[in-house]
Amino acid sequence: MKVLANDGISQSGIDALEKGGYEVSTTTVAQEQLINYINEKDITVLLVRSATTVRKDLIDACPGLKIIGRGGVGMDNIDVEYAREQGKKVINTPAASSHSVAELVFGHLYGLARYLHNANRDMPLEGDSNFKGLKKAYAKGTELKGKTLGVLGFGRIGQATAKVALGAGMKVVAFDPFLETAHLELDFFDGQTVNFEIKTISKEEVLKQSDFITLHVPAQKDYVIDEAEFNMMKDGVILANAARGGVLNEIALVKAIESGKVARAALDVFEKEPKPEMQLLMNPALSLTPHTGAATNEAQDRIGTELASQIISILG
Repeated sequence: MKVLANDGISQSGIDALEKGGYEVSTTTVAQEQLINYINEKDITVLLVRSATTVRKDLIDACPGLKIIGRGGVGMDNIDVEYAREQGKKVINTPAASSHSVAELVFGHLYGLARYLHNANRDMPLEGDSNFKGLKKAYAKGTELKGKTLGVLGFGRIGQATAKVALGAGMKVVAFDPFLETAHLELDFFDGQTVNFEIKTISKEEVLKQSDFITLHVPAQKDYVIDEAEFNMMKDGVILANAARGGVLNEIALVKAIESGKVARAALDVFEKEPKPEMQLLMNPALSLTPHTGAATNEAQDRIGTELASQIISILG
C-alpha cells in the first residue's frame, strides 16, 4: 500500500512505514493536482501537516483513500466529520509536539522579558556606535521566577507549558472550560519527580492575576482575546500566542500595546498566514516566529513514528 506524506514526514516515520511494508512518497503535490495524483498513484494513506487541506471535494473524489493523517494537533485543515462519515479513518498526533510548543513559548517569554528580540535587531546596527545607549535602553528587564503565568486552554500543550513554568519557579493559573483539575508530573534528569495539582479558575480571574499569559486553545469562531479581555489584564502584561491565528484579535493587540496595557507580545501564528499584517511585522514590541511551534527535530521524529504506528495498527 502507498502512503503520500504531502507535507513531509521524518525519516524515522518513513523507516517505520517501510519496515511495515508500505511504500512512502514525500513528493509535495500542489493542492489543485492532489486528487489526480492520489487516484493515479493509488494512494491509500494521505498524511498532511498545515499546508495541505483535505476538504469534501477531495474526500469524494478519492474513494481509494482509507486514512487521512495530520502530523500535529489541530485538524482544522481537514473535514474530519465528513471524512469519517465516508468511512475514512482520520488520525493525528496530539501529544507529540506539546513540549516543543511549550519551549518555543518560553523562548519568546524569556526573550521578551529581557528585550532580546530588540537587542538582537539593534546590536548589529548600533552595537559599536551606541553600546551604552542600548545598554541603558534594555536594562529594565524582568525575571520570570516568582511571576504568575496564566494559561488559557489547559489541554496537552497548555499543561506542557505549565510544567516549564513550574520548573522556572513561576506560579501557574489556568482556565479551561472542559477541565476542573489537572495533575502534572515534572520529570527530572536523575529520575526524581515532583507532582502538582492545578485547579482551573475562571477566564476573568486568569486575565486579572497574570503577569504573563499564553494561549493554547483550538481554532474557533470568536476571538478568545479581544478588546474586553485586554481591558481585564494587568497593565504591562506580556503574552504569547502559539495556538492558532484568529484566536487573538491582532488589531486589538496593537491598540493594547500602544496604550501600554500590553508591554510586549509573542506571535507564532497569525490571522493572515502566510502573509501577516505589516503592522505586526514592523512592531518593535512583538517577538515573531513563522508558525514553528512544533518544528523541532524531536517533535517531528515523534510525529512520524506515531503516525506510522497508527497506520500499521489500522491497516495491519
